[in-house]
Amino acid sequence: MLQQFNEHILANFPSLKEKKLLIAISGGVDSVVLTYLLHKLNFNISLAHCNFQLRESDSDLDEAFINDLGKKLNIKTFTIRFDTKKFSEENKLSTQLAARKLRYDWFQELIKKHQFDYVLTAHHVDDNLETFLINLTRGTGLEGLTGIPEQNENIIRPLLKFSREDILNYANKNKIEWREDSSNLSKKYIRNKIRHDVIPVLKEINPNLLDSFSKTTEYLQQSQQIVNDRINSISEKIITKENDVIKFDIQKILKLSNPKAYLYQFLKKYSFNEWDKVFNLLSAQSGKFLSTKSHILLKNRDFLLFSPANGSEFLDELYYIDETLSKIKIPIELSIENTIQKTVENKKSILVDKKLVFYPLIIRKWKEGDVFFPTGMTGKKKVSKYFKDEKLSLLDKQNTWLLCTKDNQIIWIIGLRQDRRFTINNKTETTIKISI
Repeated sequence: MLQQFNEHILANFPSLKEKKLLIAISGGVDSVVLTYLLHKLNFNISLAHCNFQLRESDSDLDEAFINDLGKKLNIKTFTIRFDTKKFSEENKLSTQLAARKLRYDWFQELIKKHQFDYVLTAHHVDDNLETFLINLTRGTGLEGLTGIPEQNENIIRPLLKFSREDILNYANKNKIEWREDSSNLSKKYIRNKIRHDVIPVLKEINPNLLDSFSKTTEYLQQSQQIVNDRINSISEKIITKENDVIKFDIQKILKLSNPKAYLYQFLKKYSFNEWDKVFNLLSAQSGKFLSTKSHILLKNRDFLLFSPANGSEFLDELYYIDETLSKIKIPIELSIENTIQKTVENKKSILVDKKLVFYPLIIRKWKEGDVFFPTGMTGKKKVSKYFKDEKLSLLDKQNTWLLCTKDNQIIWIIGLRQDRRFTINNKTETTIKISI
């Protein structure tokens, strides 16, 4: 296996020998064998071990084993302890997801602090097959069937072409010691159920299952590359970017053979999971949007606008508010409601005579030449002059929004001053309250 491993590294990662590497080591046979292989080949390696404190004394014994291994092979070793259960509860994550996040975040910290080039993990082809079957049972797109990537940015998995049997044989032949994780036997985890109950049956059907699987993932990865090439090509015609705002041309998307599938490819990495709702935005009224923790997708007339969740980069667009909407979040949070109020307490709300406004309302940034009729004053005034009189800074001006009628008459410099043409009076029949 040593020769095969070395040939694989030389063929696929020829410059790895000159790099500074960090091995993610659990104490299991796969990560311990990876350590011995790289040590024997004189790679520049260090070890990183996470004690998740989930298996009582066994977790501490794993940590002690890794420290002893580092001393035995004269390899620098980093260890850390996590209160994984507490982190899991606080962040509403499963224990496995919590451990994964803690582990990889720490690896990246070590990379920055100690200038490592790559983190190496000991995933092998059996792990890959298990992941494939898990994704298959849960439902997935093509990318969920292409398996674990051999390299993902600064994470490399050099054992991915080798089987668990290969690794065990090497360990036994070379009398390498390792730690068995008792949780690997528990069938309460779906991965273990697949490992112990499903895969043995599949191997009975096809003794060459791992070879067949490796060929299948290779074919699927090639298909995925064709999809990626097509998406890159079509994106140039459909997508434009202005600052941090990505604009999707709706009419061009609708002309594609399968608009929903293309939208999925465009947006899949941003954690949208209700794809029917994403697709329905194409025909929704302006102002409708979907959001994730990190991004917002907004329908604005002929475009879908995609931006970081704060929406602060939608600077030069017009945002339309249809009469049916009572709340908006982009580009600023507003509520619109019928009311019987006659006064407001502060500048965060205005009262408007409903019969004087015509939908769709527009929210936009101010521009040179804008004029309005400020409440409490006679005559009209340029918005630029009003800003100057109010001593607004350049940043304040850039962060100010205007609420306008559909024919672009200013109703409100939002949060600052209302236009008196739209205020209520004794003859007002229906009053709208608009609030930040």
